Amino acid sequence: MERRAFGTSGLEVSVLGLGAGQVGDGRLAEDDAARLLHAALDAGITLIDTARGYGLSEERIGRHLAGRRHEFVLSTKVGYDIPGQADWTGPAVTAGIERALRTLQTDHLDIVHLHSCDLDVLRRGDVIEALDSARAAGKIRVAAYSGENEELAWAVESGRFGSLQTSINICDQRDIDTILPLADGRGMGVIAKRPVANAPWRFAEQPVGDYAEEYWVRLQAMGLQPGAFEWQDLALRFTAFAPGVHSCIVGTSNIDHLRANIELVGRGPLPADVVAHVRGAFQRNDDNWRGEV
Repeated sequence: MERRAFGTSGLEVSVLGLGAGQVGDGRLAEDDAARLLHAALDAGITLIDTARGYGLSEERIGRHLAGRRHEFVLSTKVGYDIPGQADWTGPAVTAGIERALRTLQTDHLDIVHLHSCDLDVLRRGDVIEALDSARAAGKIRVAAYSGENEELAWAVESGRFGSLQTSINICDQRDIDTILPLADGRGMGVIAKRPVANAPWRFAEQPVGDYAEEYWVRLQAMGLQPGAFEWQDLALRFTAFAPGVHSCIVGTSNIDHLRANIELVGRGPLPADVVAHVRGAFQRNDDNWRGEV
């Protein structure tokens, strides 16, 4: 598994990370969650991304991987759903970090994101100050922002964050030309979420109300076809090797799918003409498409 320096943070991450949302699904048996987490590390994945809002995810990572904590970079998200604290306040961030430390059974968190809070919250500043205090105390290593559009641009330009997480895929390409060069210039780490665009090619007709609906609409407008590639191959490698991306996180509860994705990124970058074709299809048809939060 290829590893990359995570900006100037001193951390190193695998090109493919595990998005641990599905790990938190209560319908996934505990033993299966354990097997998936260990299989990810055994296969060379060194970034696991979770969040306060991902059900049992943090709890299961702590329970099953506490003994292997030194083997991976741990990323989580805070700012909300803390009893006794108003969402998106400094105290909620501070208490969220303390809760995550306990739940994940660790003495430090590598990357802690504000989880898609709005611009007014960012400008108010107390949530960022809470991250700064936790970093100064050694409880977190990198203060980060996860989000899109105006909020993401503000977070990058503010100079207050060491990394970001944003949607980058064949149907969500704007950040490649705008945000990623800025982040690179500031030495920020970059995690790409939704790297396979929620797999909209699964649907023959518009999947109304489905998570993939917006990307399905965009894909139809782009008229993009995978050509000689399978869709998953084209999409995942496009994102994993986009300039400025350090790791892309794919969520799954299926070990076979995990291993298949590892094999795909192991093939390396797509041919330059294929990348140019995908970029052109987006740029020609971009109808003021915004980043999908």
